[in-house]
Amino acid sequence: MRFLTAGESHGPGLVALLEGLPAGVAISEAVIRADLARRQMGYGRGGRMQIETDYAVLQSGVRHGYTTGAPIAMLIENRDHSTGNGPDGKPWTHTMAKEPVEGEVTPIHRLRPGHADTPGISKYQQDDARNILERSSARESTS
Repeated sequence: MRFLTAGESHGPGLVALLEGLPAGVAISEAVIRADLARRQMGYGRGGRMQIETDYAVLQSGVRHGYTTGAPIAMLIENRDHSTGNGPDGKPWTHTMAKEPVEGEVTPIHRLRPGHADTPGISKYQQDDARNILERSSARESTS
């Protein structure tokens, strides 16, 4: 079995891909949503855990409540991507844009102790820690 994730904490959404699950396993979005709701009751200091209501939408690999044997893809949209602002006051759609944007994008150079920032910027040779912290965020646990 193989499990892959994609997306950023403040991007448009997170994607999970599960490969290798046999056909005929019962699965539903309601059960997945119940598990995601349990995640929000856990310990955490981030206020975002209370404002996001996570909905996993099955994109493929499930039909009529049972796995088909094909890879299962799930999408979890980030509601605050299109409505919220980042720490620099700019909309997340600007900070996390896929295409080049006009104006300055505020990079993160101040690394947080105990986080993936330092090993991430070293491993991937980045000069902006945002590229690392968006993938290593606790929000990633939704996928």
